[in-house]
Amino acid sequence: MLNAKLTVSTIAILTVSATAAAARDQVQVAGSSTVLPYASIVAESFGENFDFPTPVVESGGSSAGLKRFCEGVGENTIDIANSSRKIREGEVAACADAGVTDIIEVRIGYDGIVFASQIDGPAYTAFTEDHWYMALAEQVFMDGEITANPFTMWNEIDPSLPAAEIQAFIPGTKHGTREVFEEKVLLVGCENSGAIGGMILAGMSEDDAEDACMNVRTDGRSVDIDGDYTETLARIDANSNGVGVFGLAFYENNTDKLKVATMSGIAPSTETISTGEYPVSRPLYFYIKAAHIGVIPGLKEFASFFVADEIAGPDGPLAEYGLVSDPVLVETQIMIEAEETMGSGS
Repeated sequence: MLNAKLTVSTIAILTVSATAAAARDQVQVAGSSTVLPYASIVAESFGENFDFPTPVVESGGSSAGLKRFCEGVGENTIDIANSSRKIREGEVAACADAGVTDIIEVRIGYDGIVFASQIDGPAYTAFTEDHWYMALAEQVFMDGEITANPFTMWNEIDPSLPAAEIQAFIPGTKHGTREVFEEKVLLVGCENSGAIGGMILAGMSEDDAEDACMNVRTDGRSVDIDGDYTETLARIDANSNGVGVFGLAFYENNTDKLKVATMSGIAPSTETISTGEYPVSRPLYFYIKAAHIGVIPGLKEFASFFVADEIAGPDGPLAEYGLVSDPVLVETQIMIEAEETMGSGS
């Protein structure tokens, strides 16, 4: 956590008094487990450096946070939803139906999805997207046919992989990380292996084939984790063959317990994510209910503070924790200051 007080110049730029009248005087945030540690760091520092209460930050997953965000406008609803994926059109529509029509989308930076296991466990050192598709797909394309996944050991997929039982702990469907995992790992692996082409030749439509590529087996080889990454870590601790899927920052804060594998020959790091070299990376967001600005004290100030250079920049505490700074962070700062909502730009 961030212990040092902010510089006088930063406080001079950002500080304001918490005199706005409202029944609720504490900013409320919920959503992504990936964004949770970043938001918690910012909330703690915000409470220490400003005349506003420390914001309440909860987890629950991107989808769950956005669902709460879209419940309506008013002090009984949250102000900010954290998300490790972009808000979907259906969620925007659900928000609008509930009266949440003005939404500010804030990109805070980038993160990578890593594949980690017990530090003293099997030698999971080098994965490809194909490996994960073949390991976790409910159905695979083999010998010209679509068949139920027969693989139980990693080395059955590729002799270079350990002779260890397939046991994966992946984010549940309410987590934004799951969507990225499906699209950037399972679907890519299905395409790279030629399986999707075989499915289409076998009579599947392209849409059905894509869905089949991303459908995860339900025979116990893959386990959905609905909680946060600490639950994934606990599962790995209890299973020496287990491989967990989570954000780079969580791994970097647990290197005494975990080792990480490369993906398609690239090791995950702040540098490889910032250059786009690492193949499984994604932007991180939070969404602000614009109607709550000026009603909930400190909401806009907290959002501005979150993306300040001293916080989310390349030399800030979030970068130290694993966030890859957004190269166009200044544009985000300007957007928040202008309270620019989705669809209101150029």
